[in-house]
Amino acid sequence: MELAHSLLLNEEALAQITEAKRPVFIFEWLRFLDKVLVAANKTDVKEKQKKLVEQLTGLISSSPGPPTRKLLAKNLAALYSIGDTFTVFQTLDKCNDIIKSKDDTAAYLPTKLAAVACVGAFYEKMGRMLGSSFPETVNNLLKSLKSAESQGRSEILMSLQKVLSGLGGAAASCHRDIYKNARSLLTDRSMAVRCAVAKCLLELQNEAVFMWTAELENVATLCFKALENSNYGVRVAVSKLLGTVMATALIPKQATVMRQNVKRATLEEVLELMATGFLRGGSGFLKSGGEMLKVGGSVNREVRVGVTQAYVVFVTTLGGQWLERNFATFLSHVLDLVSHPRATQTHVEAVYSRRCVSFILRATVGSLLGEKAQIAAAKDICQAIGKQMKAVEAVVNDANSENKAGAADIAASQHVMVCALQELGSLVQSLNATASPLIQEPSIGLLETVTSVLLHPSMAARLAAAWCLRCVAVALPFQLTPFLDRCAERLNNLKTSPEAVSGYSFAMAALLGGVHQCPLGIPHAKGKMVVSIAEDLLRTAAQNSRLSLQRTQAGWLLLGALMTLGPSVVRYHLPKMLLLWRNVFPRSLKELEAEKARGDSFTWQVTLEGRAGALCAMRSFVAHCPELLTEDVIRKLMTPIECAMTMMSHIPSVIKAHGAHLKASAAMVRLRLYDILALLPPKTYEGSFNALLRELVAEFTLTDNSANTTTSLLRSLCHYDDSVLLGSWLQETDHKSIEDQLQPNSASGSGALEHDPSSIYLRIPAGEAVPGPLPLGVSVIDASVALFGVVFPHVSYKHRSVYIYMLDHFAECVKQAKGVRQQAVQLNIFTAVLSALKGLAENKSTLGPEEVRKSALTLVMGALDNPNPILRCAAGEALGRMAQVVGEATFIARMAQYSFDKLKSARDVVSRTGHSLALGCLHRYVGGIGSGQHLKTSVSILLALAQDGTSPEVQTWSLHSLALIVDSSGPMYRGYVEPTLSLVLTLLLTVPPSHTEVHQCLGRCLGAIITTVGPELQGNGATISTIRSSCLVGCAITQDHSDSLVQAAAISCLQQLHMFAPRHVNLSSLVPSLCVHLCSSHLLLRRAAVACLRQLAQREAAEVCEYAMSLAKNDKKNTPHSKTSLPTGLEGVLFGMLDRETDRKLCSDIHDTLGHMLSSLAVENLSHWLMLCKDVLAASSGKFVCKDLKKDEMDDDTMFTTLGEEDKTKPSVAPRWATRVFAADCLCRVIILCENANKAHFDLALARSARLKNPKNDFLVLHLSDLIRMAFMAATDHSNQLRMAGLQALEDIIKKFASVPEPEFPGHVILEQYQANVGAALRPAFSQDTPSDITAKACQVCSAWIGSGVVSDLNDLRRVHNLLVSSLDKVQAGKGSSSQLYRESATTMEKLAVLKAWAEVYIVAMKIKKEAETKPKCVSKSTEEDEDDFGTVDELPPDSLITLVQPELPALSRLWLAALKDYALLTLPAEFATQLPPDGGAFYTPETIDTARLHYRNSWAPILHAVALWLNSTGFNASESVEETAAAIPNSQKRATSIMLNQTPGTPPTTKSLPEMNRDRMHLILGVSIQFLCSPRPEEPVEHVTSCLQALHTLLDSPCARIHIAEDQLLGVELLSVLHRLLLTWDPPSVQLLVTGVVQQIVRAAQDYLQEKRNTLNEDDIEEKENPLVLGEGGESGGLVPGKSLVFAAMELLMFILVRHMPHLNSKVSDSPSHIAAKSHLSEESARLVAATVTILSDLPSLCSPAGCMTVLPTILFLITRVLKETAVKSADNQVPPPVSAALQGIKAIVTLPTVKTDETQKQWASLIRSTLASYLIFSPVDGPVLDEVSILTAIALFLWSASTEIIGVQSLQNGCINRFKNALNSSDPWVQAKCYQLLLSVFQHTNRALSTPYIHSLAPIMVEKLKAVERNRPNNNLELLAVQEGIKVLETLVALGEEQNRVQLLALLVPTLISYLLNENAFASASTVSKDLHEFALQNLMHIGPLYPHAFKTVMGAAPELKTRLETAVRASQASKAKAAARQPPPTVHSTPTIKLKTSFF
Repeated sequence: MELAHSLLLNEEALAQITEAKRPVFIFEWLRFLDKVLVAANKTDVKEKQKKLVEQLTGLISSSPGPPTRKLLAKNLAALYSIGDTFTVFQTLDKCNDIIKSKDDTAAYLPTKLAAVACVGAFYEKMGRMLGSSFPETVNNLLKSLKSAESQGRSEILMSLQKVLSGLGGAAASCHRDIYKNARSLLTDRSMAVRCAVAKCLLELQNEAVFMWTAELENVATLCFKALENSNYGVRVAVSKLLGTVMATALIPKQATVMRQNVKRATLEEVLELMATGFLRGGSGFLKSGGEMLKVGGSVNREVRVGVTQAYVVFVTTLGGQWLERNFATFLSHVLDLVSHPRATQTHVEAVYSRRCVSFILRATVGSLLGEKAQIAAAKDICQAIGKQMKAVEAVVNDANSENKAGAADIAASQHVMVCALQELGSLVQSLNATASPLIQEPSIGLLETVTSVLLHPSMAARLAAAWCLRCVAVALPFQLTPFLDRCAERLNNLKTSPEAVSGYSFAMAALLGGVHQCPLGIPHAKGKMVVSIAEDLLRTAAQNSRLSLQRTQAGWLLLGALMTLGPSVVRYHLPKMLLLWRNVFPRSLKELEAEKARGDSFTWQVTLEGRAGALCAMRSFVAHCPELLTEDVIRKLMTPIECAMTMMSHIPSVIKAHGAHLKASAAMVRLRLYDILALLPPKTYEGSFNALLRELVAEFTLTDNSANTTTSLLRSLCHYDDSVLLGSWLQETDHKSIEDQLQPNSASGSGALEHDPSSIYLRIPAGEAVPGPLPLGVSVIDASVALFGVVFPHVSYKHRSVYIYMLDHFAECVKQAKGVRQQAVQLNIFTAVLSALKGLAENKSTLGPEEVRKSALTLVMGALDNPNPILRCAAGEALGRMAQVVGEATFIARMAQYSFDKLKSARDVVSRTGHSLALGCLHRYVGGIGSGQHLKTSVSILLALAQDGTSPEVQTWSLHSLALIVDSSGPMYRGYVEPTLSLVLTLLLTVPPSHTEVHQCLGRCLGAIITTVGPELQGNGATISTIRSSCLVGCAITQDHSDSLVQAAAISCLQQLHMFAPRHVNLSSLVPSLCVHLCSSHLLLRRAAVACLRQLAQREAAEVCEYAMSLAKNDKKNTPHSKTSLPTGLEGVLFGMLDRETDRKLCSDIHDTLGHMLSSLAVENLSHWLMLCKDVLAASSGKFVCKDLKKDEMDDDTMFTTLGEEDKTKPSVAPRWATRVFAADCLCRVIILCENANKAHFDLALARSARLKNPKNDFLVLHLSDLIRMAFMAATDHSNQLRMAGLQALEDIIKKFASVPEPEFPGHVILEQYQANVGAALRPAFSQDTPSDITAKACQVCSAWIGSGVVSDLNDLRRVHNLLVSSLDKVQAGKGSSSQLYRESATTMEKLAVLKAWAEVYIVAMKIKKEAETKPKCVSKSTEEDEDDFGTVDELPPDSLITLVQPELPALSRLWLAALKDYALLTLPAEFATQLPPDGGAFYTPETIDTARLHYRNSWAPILHAVALWLNSTGFNASESVEETAAAIPNSQKRATSIMLNQTPGTPPTTKSLPEMNRDRMHLILGVSIQFLCSPRPEEPVEHVTSCLQALHTLLDSPCARIHIAEDQLLGVELLSVLHRLLLTWDPPSVQLLVTGVVQQIVRAAQDYLQEKRNTLNEDDIEEKENPLVLGEGGESGGLVPGKSLVFAAMELLMFILVRHMPHLNSKVSDSPSHIAAKSHLSEESARLVAATVTILSDLPSLCSPAGCMTVLPTILFLITRVLKETAVKSADNQVPPPVSAALQGIKAIVTLPTVKTDETQKQWASLIRSTLASYLIFSPVDGPVLDEVSILTAIALFLWSASTEIIGVQSLQNGCINRFKNALNSSDPWVQAKCYQLLLSVFQHTNRALSTPYIHSLAPIMVEKLKAVERNRPNNNLELLAVQEGIKVLETLVALGEEQNRVQLLALLVPTLISYLLNENAFASASTVSKDLHEFALQNLMHIGPLYPHAFKTVMGAAPELKTRLETAVRASQASKAKAAARQPPPTVHSTPTIKLKTSFF
């Protein structure tokens, strides 16, 4: 393939390859040329032009295939437009000659077509440059058009279209000829030709004025004709033509109008013309006028659907503004269509017309109008409804309504009503909360208008009005409860009007059905209200025969709707419901018989309706309350159901007796029965299987049914992938709702509410806007088929004879029926069989004995040859399912062989297609392994079939099967990849493009092959490269196809390729093509493009955006008004799509794509993304243009922001609320992304300095005002979702920016200036009518704002604080006060949010207060700052925030405790449900307990923390009397409260004593904490865990709580084991630190308690000689019991932390060979943790008795020693790491333990101490980091100092210690020396001389030597100086310790050393500062020693006169310098202290 990549065709290479590969080689060369010509150098091209032209024209006559000719023409034209144009006319003549040629053979056709394509391309590219030649060319083309076959016709028309577009107005002379020749072809047999004509005429109408003036009517008529018997493609093309021509006729294009004086058509004329097509359709109205007016003859559905699409095109072309201005006219016209008698001849036709009109309205109003215009449109629709209703009321009130006209008017008006109300509902629902002005403006009267329709005489209109109300209530949930109340009230008042009963019950049912879409729900009491109304209706039904039917239906409808509220409501009414159900049906067979004997037709009708209603309510119950379906309830339900089954058999006789009008009611009962049985477990009605199956089979084989009704389920039961055969991909287009009408099965697409009123409260099926149940006849068959599938697999083996009987019966039914009926019966039977097989497969059961299989196989195989493709498809599917269910190799082989034989012999299309699909399905369901042995045969047969060029159908089916086989075989297919690929390529290059299905299947095959080869595609081997390039060529061909579905397949192939071999997919061409597809009119193509972009953006977002931008730039060069001009790059277009698209999958993919782009690009390109979000959010104020750009910011990114503005005629619609919500979410994501990116994003000073260095740098903090503005805009919007998102964004901004300082005003933060905005954004959320969820969110933001510390001035905080205070009043007001709109749990949520917010504020306030108390009180700000004007204003007393909370605390604390009690009760396991208070808790009602739990779960943690803080701060002294509690909680709950306080209701409240109350509170807090910490769910936020731990920590701060936990030791143990479990699952160090804090508190509490006990014992029991020390764990024996011992539990937990951070401590780990000891340096957090752990460990022995100590000490000492060894690492700055200091402290604590020195333990203790010391002495820094000698020495000194008695006299230890000190003295590190001196000082001074003497003897001489040596080697830095100073100190101490008689000798050592440090005068001047300091130090010391020991000093000085002189000179010099200095500056400090001190003093 690489050889093909050259400018000229490589002819040698071409000659060498095989014939088969040549077309591919040529195509590849043309592809290369296409890319290279544009980029090549002009001179290069001109040089080779002659040769290139030869090669290219040569290819014309080599009969190229369709893709090749397209590319060839494109390249030739490009070559001429780049190079010279001399020879272009020769080439044109050549082409014309080929076109004129008389050769009509098939072989010459490709050459002709190539020539035609070239002509078209020349004119398109060069247009007027070819000037004069065009008349001849056009005539030539038109001549050959007459004689051409279909392929030629479409190619010529496409070329003509290009000629027209290239020449524009210049071709005016030929316009008429082209029009005349083309129009006759609009009704061509071939659909491809029709499409081509439509496109050609569309091009023509741009310039040809006559088309939309004189010829307008003819064009319309032609289009209507073209739509007859059309397919989807033709409908789209023709409707585009029709719509555009009509739009142009109405508003012509400016240029054309200027040239000629044109008579413009009026809007009425244009609409009238379109209406004729909609209403009359067909070619009927070209007959004589008389026939035209006859109402007979049906409307042609295809024409109607096509015209419907044309209406949409018409309006879209005119644009949104036109629609806005002319909406009223347009609306009345469209509604008139539906009221026309021709549109509503039968009910199904009427439904179809309604669907079409709804489609027109939805597609125009829904997408073209912005939100404001939509509100205006809704007003217009309201008026139209009102007008209709007045007319209807006039007819109804007209007493003598004999006139037929009136009745007809009402019948017509119902359809108008349905359309108008549905559109109104959809509008309001899409506007959501933005629609509130519609409801609130009384002048519109929307509600009155809609509710008035509830009294319309026609049921369809009433249902539509009810549906519309449901939409309004879902959009504006605050209206839901008032609506319900209003309907209930009217229903009561108008009980006597049948319409009112029916209408208002519909409305209530619809509203109840909408509740599940409103998260806040409705008050629980509404359920009771509905039940009582329904009961009343059912009870009074029999009283008045005029109303019985309506009341019965209404009662059951309401009960069915009630069930949708779910188990929490229904639970309370279940007993009553069960009773009602039992009473509707007769109790016994006797009663049934008796019933048959009496009653007339009317009572039977009411009875049947009642029973159908009851069954329907049951079904609703089973579907919506599965939790309540206990065995007992099912048993009770089965009684009436079994009765209904028995009744079914009696019904036919009743119908015989009373007339056929009962048939419908009977069918309704059957439908309801099948529905509920399908939902119940089949086991429950096993007994009735036989009768039931008989009934079902009779139903769908149409035994008693004369109509040929077919089921609608077949498509859904066939496999999704078979859509290409079934055409069911139409379900995936934008026109789905109208295209459904054209599907072959009965009443397809005629869903309407009136077919089944119960659908008004059911959930809407996904993807539908309005529920549309099919007509009863179809629904019953559907239900029977579905139930058959459920029951069939459960029939037990012994009854499987039923199967055979059934299968034979099926065959019999098919035989007997004829013609259409036979098809219908067959379709139904197959759907049932498929349903059953699917059920068997899902249940993993088998098909039963051989004879059953035989019958089934006969049935299925027979259908594989059926002429109906849908049946063949179903048969193939059934065969595959059977193979799956039987699962035996022989059976599968038999089936496969049968198809092989058939395919080898058969020549007819039908059996070839059927059996090839059978092979595919076999492989699909048995998988690669099961059907491996047939793979070779299958593939070879299908490859042969696929080459059958005579029948595209055979090619389609065989290729489809091939794709199935490739998919299911996986790697097994690898051997067949090459032949398959080459076949696919050959077909792609030869099959005419008009056979789109074949191309779609080729695309599928290509995709399947790519998946099979998979990751191998990355390889570089020769075969893989060939495969890959073949795949890429295949993708290129399909990408260039004209059909959208083929393009979509190409995109998914490229997507697969990109996944496996990303380097080989060229994004620079792929991305722009995807961007163009985003504007495609075909949903599947848009979906594919977005799905592909989503995958690309995941890996290469930056490249994707770049290429998309390049497309925008190129467009700007080529076409000013291009559709895809990207104003804000690709992301802008995607945001725009979110407004237009309604498809769920598509929108979620767009969200993902934008998300990926955001995560990879937003941080680098902040301002661009923020502008995007801002523009989208700013739309709420009505402008959506990027006007905010200053001129100086016009960098590359914003260059195209102006692109969109050139096209002023179509203003883009402002983004809708859902898009704005998404933008607000994006804003939050940007903040999070920046947080992870760079600190400068949240630091103004850093950001500014970075900006100065590089102006391209961009940081979030620089956009803070925009962020606040966006959050503000969102938080104050109409839309509730947007308000939530805005508040969330505001909270994020506050949390992230709270601490960012303002560099210009020190001491202030940057957010301070925005406090007004924050206050203003929050205020509306606290207004009376705000939904609870928003108020709850706002409370959170309030607490974040108050707690953030941004505003320190109390007066400024008050604004926000007052909002919280007002909410607190609301909470205290209790339950019943405000009128309720939402479910009770909504109030729970709001109240808890308020309490949580207060808790958070209180926690922060206490934190500030604590910090202020621990900080040393600073004097007011230092004096310099006072002069600034803001220096003192903000300095508030440090506890300022607490002053705001203080006044509310008494109330708050009570409410907090009440909330915690509720939470504690709600977390009880289910088995304690009976112990819950019957009236609910302080903040929840028992009915809404499940939803309330969630709200408590969100808010308990901060409340718990706050309660702990409060109890701690009051020291548990606050008593709350029951009276106060009761005062805080309203009356309804006094009882509950008293129960909570453990009293029986009725007894007078006994006030508890304070200790008892405190105990309760402690139990509550500990209970809640332990319950939570036992197993926090992984999705719990970490804040909950930390809050809970902090609460425990705070609580244990107070003495009261400590005593409580220490008294009951098991409580402590339990808490410790829970904390241990917590550590196992939660890793964050913050959690672990908190845990150690709590453990420390528990241990301290135990210590205090033990100490207290020992003290009291000491006082009391002195006489009794009992040893107080035996107290403590371990007692006399020293044993610790796990589970009871606090010490053991603590050690377990601490050990876990140590091992987690220092794995080497675990001997198991360090012993295992795999564990190579790589000691990592502890992080700072880990070090803190280890230190805390060691500290607690060393506290533990104090909890033990002496014997207990001996048990735990070895472990503890071992751990401490190891920690010290691991962490005592020398650091550069000589810092002591926290674990080391903790370990040293711990050693000291343990060594000085008072309790251990008893007689029994003395010996053990001594050996412990000695061995520990020994282990320190053998520490040797073997490997790794240098051991910190100082820490080890300190430890040794500690032992020497504190445990002297145990150590004295142990020689080996003494020698070890002395050696250690010697080494340290000789250390090269002065720091170690200095420390060593310090430690020796402490040892030398030890009181016990026995200890110190040996050390003095052995170490003092070394010291003296070292100090003497200093004279020769004076110190060079402060550290060395320090060492010398410390050494001298030790010597001085020794002098002081020595006895009087030895003092002279000692001084004789010290004084000369000191004097040797003195410098003489000359040396002094030049010495370094350190040296001078040493001199000073020596002098000072000498001056100090002299007076101390005058006698000895004199003796020493006398002995050495040279010392004396040195000393004297130094003293003089010093005094002289002092005198000088005194004149200049204050005296320096005398004593130079050592510069570094040990962090902690250990002595």
